Amino acid sequence: MATTNPVQFIQQTRSEIAKITWPGRREVVLTTVMVFLLATLAAIFFFLVDLLIRTGLTEVLSAF
Repeated sequence: MATTNPVQFIQQTRSEIAKITWPGRREVVLTTVMVFLLATLAAIFFFLVDLLIRTGLTEVLSAF
């Protein structure tokens, strides 16, 4: 196994970090809005499913 000295390691790390492309402000805002929108839609969906199941079970159990 080849060993790398600490100086080479730091140089390689800095060169890899330089390759990173960070998202712009617009992309961050758009993806944040999309996450909140999809989380809200999922919450509404599960609320409606829960309401449907609860209503159905209440009707079935009240019949007995």
